[in-house]
Amino acid sequence: RAASADPARAAGAAPKAALLKLGTRGSPLALAQAYLTRDLLMKKFPALAEEGAIQIKIIKTTGDKVLSQPLADIGGKGLFTKEIDDALLDGRIDIAVHSMKDVPTYLPPGTILPCNLEREDVRDAFIARDVQSLSELPEGAVVGSASLRRQAQLLAKFPHLKVVNFRGNVQSRLRKLQEGEVDCTLLAYAGLRRLDLTDKITSVLSFEEMLPAVAQGAIGIACREGDDAMQEFLAGLNHEDTRLAVVCERAFLAALDGSCRTPIAGMAARDAEGNMDFRGLVAAVDGSQIFETTRGGAFTEEDALKMGTEAGEQLKAEAGPEFFDFLATQCEEFNPNAAPIKQ
Repeated sequence: RAASADPARAAGAAPKAALLKLGTRGSPLALAQAYLTRDLLMKKFPALAEEGAIQIKIIKTTGDKVLSQPLADIGGKGLFTKEIDDALLDGRIDIAVHSMKDVPTYLPPGTILPCNLEREDVRDAFIARDVQSLSELPEGAVVGSASLRRQAQLLAKFPHLKVVNFRGNVQSRLRKLQEGEVDCTLLAYAGLRRLDLTDKITSVLSFEEMLPAVAQGAIGIACREGDDAMQEFLAGLNHEDTRLAVVCERAFLAALDGSCRTPIAGMAARDAEGNMDFRGLVAAVDGSQIFETTRGGAFTEEDALKMGTEAGEQLKAEAGPEFFDFLATQCEEFNPNAAPIKQ
């Protein structure tokens, strides 16, 4: 049993070649998540703690290379994962570390995503130069955000604000804010914590103020189907509560498929009684319409899938096809939290 508890031993004594090649994007946040994964693997599996056992490979994705255009114009969902998936499938890497909110609801054939690390705080952070809260922003104040989910929820409550497309990594967005391009921005609190940038935060938003993106704050790790050694490593890191919450949220997203550029938010969590509590919404980009729903059920994979799917189907039916058709014509920006378009 000792051998299966430490699958690296199946490879014998640590060879010169890396036992595990970990693929990641090259942004500071992606690298922080890759180093976290590496450190957890080293702590859990002694063979991986030896020098050179884990190799981190940086893979540039289309989403990283093209910063001048809206993401929808260059292919939409999967822009931050496709090249990493290709490297996984052709053997250049053994595992791929992703921000789960970048991962399409479909996975490329031949890959699986069996592992989620324990989720960070899922709330959004408000960062401003001159005010302390969203309600203090004056008429016409400019909010920088590439997220239609944030834009829709903001404009529903504060229609007097102006939201502009705001892309780039966390550090570049903070720099643009300081340079006065915008009056404030919203970023995932989890990312700021992983980058040790919480001192930049003006306030952390409640779920009533801003429902998070599907899978926000969750790290997912993929490997090849049939790669038993990697699957055993990942089983040792998996946080089941996080994985099941993400299953529910992604089922909600998948049920809303076809509404690719729709602002969508969803969050599942364990309640005080130990059951799963889910909240989800779909909205018009300008915040003029919001459809919301809640669900509760057992904290199991079966219930998580059922709750997410039924919640998505309910909102799709409530909003109606005209709502989604209107959004397709109204919206030219890419929603990073939306389900992919089926080919």
